[in-house]
Amino acid sequence: MRILPAMPADAPFLFTARPDLAGPLGEWLEHLQAERRLSEKTLEAYRRDLSQLLAFLTLHLGAPPSLGDFAALSPADMRAFLARRRAGGAGSRTLARQLAACRSFARFLARRGYEAPSAFAALRTPKLEKSVPKALTVNDSLALAEEAESLAETPWIAARDRAVLLLLYGCGLRIAEALGILRGEAPVGGRDTLRITGKGGKTRLVPVLPVVSEAIEAYLALCPYVLHAEERLFRGARGGPLSPRIVQRQVERLRSALGLEESVTPHALRHSFATHLLGSGGDLRTIQELLGHASLSTTQAYTHVDAARLLDVYAKAHPRAGAAPDG
Repeated sequence: MRILPAMPADAPFLFTARPDLAGPLGEWLEHLQAERRLSEKTLEAYRRDLSQLLAFLTLHLGAPPSLGDFAALSPADMRAFLARRRAGGAGSRTLARQLAACRSFARFLARRGYEAPSAFAALRTPKLEKSVPKALTVNDSLALAEEAESLAETPWIAARDRAVLLLLYGCGLRIAEALGILRGEAPVGGRDTLRITGKGGKTRLVPVLPVVSEAIEAYLALCPYVLHAEERLFRGARGGPLSPRIVQRQVERLRSALGLEESVTPHALRHSFATHLLGSGGDLRTIQELLGHASLSTTQAYTHVDAARLLDVYAKAHPRAGAAPDG
């Protein structure tokens, strides 16, 4: 038996498999990281998904599975596994991702000439509930940034927090993207675009509004630390790179001060950016590019958010919208 680590030594899970299955598993993970360039969070989820399946099969078969055991998986075996995961509290979204990871590994095996199971193709993906992003109003989005100045302990931290929140809302950035900007990339001094490296190492060009650039310039003027071009733009109170958790905690304080719902998070500002663009007539393809979504279907979730505006446009534009019903 060979035990293949799924993560570094301090990881909470392992791949337990016989050598003929452990080898292809390692090759698959390397392929996902090097060639598919999946984000570390996605890779971690896929590692966990396969480790859970292999742990189930070890109990199910009475021994760590071999490549032949894996190839011989039946739809009934997989339904038993998914049922056990569901009983353990896994939701439909988790199970759908778990099935996607298994299908990805099976396709990889087939392409490399290994035995591959056909059980995954016979299973239906769990039905997912459509989740509608919770967007703030324009006023509340801006109020978060402005209120940040009144809650911060020092003027430079106030300027920093305001700049970060305006970046999230004004550019639709993920918090990790905003905090990953280097000093040499800062959109100041006439530079009005940002080249952002998002999930999976994908890059996109994002326009920067003057109010955002001005906020960053104000922060730089007050920041007490020397910032070199290759260092992170946003710094913590002690001079190190600013932590996402600091920003999250500040937004928690701000939403409490402004009486906003608990759904207001740094990521909600990204949702608000997309929703307000859509509400102003932006097209989905453009918004997809600005957000860095790999699939248009991800961006389409925002069409549900702005249904009221679309109905209003319809009522004003459609020639029969205001007509009385036929008798």
